[in-house]
Amino acid sequence: MMMDWFIGLNPTIQALLGGMLTWGLTALGAATVFFFKRIEKHMMNMMLGFAAGVMIAASFWSLLAPSIEFSEQSGQIPWLAPAIGFLLGGIFIRLLDFAVPHLHLGEPSEHAEGPPTQLKKSTLLFLAITLHNIPEGLAIGVAFGAAALGIGDATIIGALGLAIGIGIQNMPEGAALSVPLRGEGMSRFKAFNYGQLSAIVEPIAAVIGAAAVIMIQPLLPYALAFAAGAMIFVVVEELIPESQSSGSTDLATLGLMSGFVVMMILDVALG
Repeated sequence: MMMDWFIGLNPTIQALLGGMLTWGLTALGAATVFFFKRIEKHMMNMMLGFAAGVMIAASFWSLLAPSIEFSEQSGQIPWLAPAIGFLLGGIFIRLLDFAVPHLHLGEPSEHAEGPPTQLKKSTLLFLAITLHNIPEGLAIGVAFGAAALGIGDATIIGALGLAIGIGIQNMPEGAALSVPLRGEGMSRFKAFNYGQLSAIVEPIAAVIGAAAVIMIQPLLPYALAFAAGAMIFVVVEELIPESQSSGSTDLATLGLMSGFVVMMILDVALG
């Protein structure tokens, strides 16, 4: 009954709800701060590796593969739109990195990236997590937009599976932000707010992604690959290096493989 209600909604509303699901799961992860003041480094590395694995699998099965399929069905060169969109997604995140001051987890304040700023370390950490939540929201929106257009094998259940997978990997990300902030002396409630608010961009980006592909259908293969490229940039530039820092590389790698398998199963089972 609930699924019938969801399927009957406007695709942009579906995308909004999908983005809100990932936001809610981020908040659930950030709520870890109410129970722990710190997380062991090896556990954090494994969690970040898990998040990276989910994003890699989602980038291929939920985004790049459908992009290639849609390009072929529309009579285009199958690899052209996916290649262009993928590279543009990476360039987009690089430009955001250049334009927005931010600080990666575990780095001292003097290693902040982007333009010079006097922002506090907590704000810079918040901005770093927020930046890489943008492509995740876009991915959810584009997936629901593709399902609404009825192209290829795209389904609402598959798009919902993508949202669930991204939400699952958002849980350790929420904890990865809120718990270190608590360890630096921030109150539990304030640290939780920083953690959960880092994903507020996801429902917004999801609506934008869904609306864009519905209004301009030829954008679809580019948009799918764009979201994939943006996510892979985040994985390679941020999540994998952070998960492999300070030892525990085997645990981080096993976490990545576990995340990849979880997302692959979700996509194949629900796609």
